[in-house]
Amino acid sequence: MPTSSPRFLRPRPSLRSLVTVLALIAAALLAPGFGVLTAAGEAHAAGKISHATATSMFRQSGITWSSSGNCSDRNNPNCTSFEQLNLDTAKAAQTLKSASGCALNITGGTETGHAGGTYSHWNGYKLDFGKASCLNSYIKNTFTPIGARPGDGAPQWKSGSGNVYADEGNHWDVIYYNCGGC
Repeated sequence: MPTSSPRFLRPRPSLRSLVTVLALIAAALLAPGFGVLTAAGEAHAAGKISHATATSMFRQSGITWSSSGNCSDRNNPNCTSFEQLNLDTAKAAQTLKSASGCALNITGGTETGHAGGTYSHWNGYKLDFGKASCLNSYIKNTFTPIGARPGDGAPQWKSGSGNVYADEGNHWDVIYYNCGGC
């Protein structure tokens, strides 16, 4: 009885199954928030979203936004843009809306014209919210006061999840390090 080589016993993949596998891999790579492994082996969320994705998320949650220039160009300081916003930042705004029950109006996003730094508007970590009595009360009565911000002295409050709300007089300047318990 002749013996068969193991290579003849394995089924050959069809072209259709290879295309299906490649399509699934491509879809996973393009999905928002897809995890990426770093050299150290830690998983980090890609996490950047488009202006259209952010506005859709905000619209679904009843969050409004406005700009002095009535525009969304990231390179124009008179616009309010969400291009390259962190997914966690958008989710944190949704968390704030649902937890507070307050009307939220975003007046600053990722557009140029804000202060720089790692945890900046441009890098997708910050949003500005217009002042309103409901929001003011919620922040001041729910979060912990942590003193004045170095540099400009703006009073700050820290949420239980570690996000920081700074009262800049006519608006709240918020650093979202995470999604706020989403």
